[in-house]
Amino acid sequence: MTHTPDLSTAAWRKSSYSQGGDNNCVEVADGYTGLVPVRDSKAPSGSPLIFGWSPWGSFVEAVKSSSTL
Repeated sequence: MTHTPDLSTAAWRKSSYSQGGDNNCVEVADGYTGLVPVRDSKAPSGSPLIFGWSPWGSFVEAVKSSSTL
């Protein structure tokens, strides 16, 4: 059984890679043990994606090491 956390009071923050821009950003919410809620800043009322810490950490490391950034 998958449990979706209550995100109604989540404090969302933009990716540090957004450089303050309003478009094409992802936002994450902190404070959910073992989980990383992620949403599209252009569609904040849409359904967020929920990742585990380990897969999210792997994704972030891959982005950081990407030569295309």
